[in-house]
Amino acid sequence: MKALEIVGFKRANLGKVQSQELRSQGYVPSVLYGGSEQVHFYAPAMLFRELLFTPDIYNVTLNIEGTIYNAILQEKQFHPVNDSLIHADFLQIIDGKEIKVDVPVKLTGASAGVMKGGKMNQKLRKLRVQGLAENIPDYVNVDVTELDLGKSVKVGAVKAENFVILTAASNPIASVEIPRALRGTLGK
Repeated sequence: MKALEIVGFKRANLGKVQSQELRSQGYVPSVLYGGSEQVHFYAPAMLFRELLFTPDIYNVTLNIEGTIYNAILQEKQFHPVNDSLIHADFLQIIDGKEIKVDVPVKLTGASAGVMKGGKMNQKLRKLRVQGLAENIPDYVNVDVTELDLGKSVKVGAVKAENFVILTAASNPIASVEIPRALRGTLGK
């Protein structure tokens, strides 16, 4: 996992009015949960930029008024009109405790079906996995070399080491579609 540090400050007043005031000053109200107690805090919105606009998973070091927490971003909420971040939820990483997280899928290899003129269609961009934080991979590799025209690779074909894939095994990850121009020639 990639690493990132966010420096924040504890929130004394919780509520809608205080949250809106923080947002107007350029801060993001946030919550850290999963530990012994919930921690409500706020941090400058600029610190979240690298964390939000990437498919990668980040191990976030939260420095909240000198107290250090290890966490991952669990959920984020955006403003419906201007797409600014309005809230973030973090899950504290505790040694020996499993976490559930969405891991990006990376297709590798040159598909046989694409070489014949087919079109690769990636249906799943992320897989839901569960495991210890140190065993969660940066991405899940899916080999599509053997994928032929009209065939697909399913979640059940992916080998998981030291973590469990929670996404249903019958879901297709990627398939090679047969283009209209080739459909007539394949039947002959």
